[in-house]
Amino acid sequence: MNRGKGNVYFIGAGPGDPKLLTLRGAELLQEADVVVYDRLVNKELLQHAPKKAELIYCGKSPQAPSITQEEINQILVYHGLQGKEVVRLKGGDSTVFGRVGEEAAACREQGLSFEIVPGITSGIAAPAYAGIPLTHRELSSSFAVITGHRRKNGREEEIDWKGLATGVDTLVFYMGVRQIHVIQENLLLHGLAHDTPVALIRWGTCETQETITGELASIAKEVERRNFQSPAIIVVGEVVKLREQLAWFEDKLNTSSYLGEAVNV
Repeated sequence: MNRGKGNVYFIGAGPGDPKLLTLRGAELLQEADVVVYDRLVNKELLQHAPKKAELIYCGKSPQAPSITQEEINQILVYHGLQGKEVVRLKGGDSTVFGRVGEEAAACREQGLSFEIVPGITSGIAAPAYAGIPLTHRELSSSFAVITGHRRKNGREEEIDWKGLATGVDTLVFYMGVRQIHVIQENLLLHGLAHDTPVALIRWGTCETQETITGELASIAKEVERRNFQSPAIIVVGEVVKLREQLAWFEDKLNTSSYLGEAVNV
């Protein structure tokens, strides 16, 4: 039976802690016919969906073959044209390196209505849970979010390294662990001080959150030595020093007998 065209909802699932999903996101999940979700989405969030809802995994992994972006677009459009309420559940916020622009455009081309529901992006949440506010009246009046991920053809992203090194107080890199040497080299080359504080936060807001802190000149070697793996956020700037005073989440985990460890290097 053709019910007419449905709707597609792009929902930011938040950074990992399922309680950080927005009320609007939870409301729409409860009404979904189809949920198309990513690899970094906390699976607990799927419990908000009705039992009858179809769950479609569209996660991408750098270590394994994965579904293409075009195929994801086709899935959203197909179910939307069947008259279904489709939820596209993305980790963090879908407008921050989440390709929502491409997916929403595909829906618009087919005449499907859509809604973008913001989520809490990991670039803000992970540092906050590690005791690192991105801005501070005395230390930082600006921040930038940058993808550290290389394109599939191997070319580096067109990053204004000089502008970042000299014009922004706090730098937040997504998907940059495998490119930590490139990040370190370019920031040093373009004028950032060797002793600039750096933090890497893995699985931010989750019970397995881990944090490494150090200096820009040596952080890449420490990441290698400790085999610190993705997914992790990289924060560069003086605000990292505030962690010594403001770290709260990992302390809470330790006192609650949860897994999780903070390591300073």
